[in-house]
Amino acid sequence: MTPTSQPTVFITGAAAGIGRATALRFARAGYLVGAYDIDEDGLDTLRAEIEGRGGRVRTGLLDVTDRGEWQERLAEFAADHGRLDILVNNAGVLSAGRFEDISADAHHRMIDINVGGTVNGMLAAFTYLKETPGAQVVNLCSASAIYGQPELATYSATKFAVRGLTEALDLEWRVHGIRVMDMWPLFVGTGMVHGVSIGTTRALGVRLNAEDVAEAIFETTRGRRRVLPKVHYPVGRQAKIMAAAAQFSPQWLARLINRLLSGN
Repeated sequence: MTPTSQPTVFITGAAAGIGRATALRFARAGYLVGAYDIDEDGLDTLRAEIEGRGGRVRTGLLDVTDRGEWQERLAEFAADHGRLDILVNNAGVLSAGRFEDISADAHHRMIDINVGGTVNGMLAAFTYLKETPGAQVVNLCSASAIYGQPELATYSATKFAVRGLTEALDLEWRVHGIRVMDMWPLFVGTGMVHGVSIGTTRALGVRLNAEDVAEAIFETTRGRRRVLPKVHYPVGRQAKIMAAAAQFSPQWLARLINRLLSGN
């Protein structure tokens, strides 16, 4: 198919929370939106909202841990629109609490979705990204990738993995003209943190909403290429302070601050 003149964005975990807000933000800016999730009802209401506002969207079921589904959904999207300007790897899950109190299944679910889903998406999308001039990848990381977080141990570890993957592929894929970056919000008021009460949520609160992160994603992808490339984008005042402090703090001080904040 001849590529459309409109830019396109493919978003995972788009039925709710940050993914939904991101889909709405890009649709409002005139993008052709691919919105994918395992929540069919949520996708139906998202499609109705975007189309009701005059936007264009394609929705589909996607389990990000399934490599075959990734290939199918991307092939369908590319067949319709002929290009992939932005991939947003947003789908993720969180289980909070003492490490030994979280079930093995929950630990591995975080690894499979947060890390495996991101790896699957970037592998499946590579061909389409390299064929689209100026293509970009946005991975949803977290401020928990700054220093390992008590009561979020495995979740934090998955975000360290996303951070490392982002850094490596931003270098590897430069030759193909693909920009790779990640977003570092702290706690965001979505269903993911509903009912989560741990030391750091009590100390720091939940000060971001899904629209804050969606706007940050949108603005980051609209920015011009920098002379000094930037890969990590903290979202919100707290995350920006934490990220800046981590650049200059010795490890013992970072450990102490995280211990005090988490109450451990």
